[in-house]
Amino acid sequence: MKCIVCQEPKRFVKKDVPIPTRQPGEALVRILRIGICGTDIHAFHGNQPYFTYPRVLGHELAGVIEEMDSDSDLSVGDQVAVIPYLHCGTCVACRNGKTNCCVNMRVLGVHADGGMAEFITVPTSHLIRTNGFSLEQSVILEPLSIGAHAVRRSGLAAGQTALVIGAGPIGLGTMLFAKQRGARVIAMDIDHARLEVCHAFARVDATVDARMRPWETLAALTNGEFPWVVFDATGNAESMAAAIQAVAHGGTLVYVGLVNGEIRVSDPELHKRELTLMGSRNATREDFELVLHAVAKGFVDVNRYITHRVAFDDFIDTFADWINRKACVIKAVIQLCS
Repeated sequence: MKCIVCQEPKRFVKKDVPIPTRQPGEALVRILRIGICGTDIHAFHGNQPYFTYPRVLGHELAGVIEEMDSDSDLSVGDQVAVIPYLHCGTCVACRNGKTNCCVNMRVLGVHADGGMAEFITVPTSHLIRTNGFSLEQSVILEPLSIGAHAVRRSGLAAGQTALVIGAGPIGLGTMLFAKQRGARVIAMDIDHARLEVCHAFARVDATVDARMRPWETLAALTNGEFPWVVFDATGNAESMAAAIQAVAHGGTLVYVGLVNGEIRVSDPELHKRELTLMGSRNATREDFELVLHAVAKGFVDVNRYITHRVAFDDFIDTFADWINRKACVIKAVIQLCS
């Protein structure tokens, strides 16, 4: 089968390798759609935590089951989305229902080879049946689940004001599911085109240009109280450190984005707010099912979310253009023939 390997930072290589052999409890899945996200871009540039080379990337995956055991609710021929977070089931986090931050976590495309290939083996417990949905709807379940998990973890309630900093794919999902909760949602970014997408896709209530006196704008939008919950989805250490200034007294700051380094937070700012500071990692099956339900109800406009598509064989030549900010990529997807 064909696969694409990130051989080392800034170098993809196409290879022919054997089709993987599944183990008991696993399914062999023919991959038909692969989403590209910030994790893949960070890995390509060499600044992704938890990462070693060479690595087959790809953790936003949709496809069809080719082979599997008979003792499952799934069947050969089912269309599926992949939950790429392989947890151990026995560590302290797993025992307490937090499989998304398993001590022994192995994420496909990060800690283990992923799905930028024609086939992959996946435990059947980590597949979501998506019969009746499009492949595009299936492949965006994973990135949207990241935002849905962050919102659920934050405790955001209807009527509260939320700020989401960073209007990339994860930030947009966070905005969308904050709106689903009935919150008033403000989006912040440095890119005007992305802020427009926030209105069209996530139905946000207001936007803030992060380069134009943002704290004054936020104060004006919130009667000087500032948002009760702030989500930072930038993966930028400077933004994540500054985000504390945007949180209401008594409020919550959630780091959704990940940065490979330290974040310096002002202790006086933290204490005077009695701030709750949270990290949000990955997602759970519950989050995937919440997103799937939202897609089924028509709450998610996949055509506004997926902005770029490419055939598998053309990906390496196209990728350099996608990571140029001027390309205005929101979500890019690799297509394999069905």
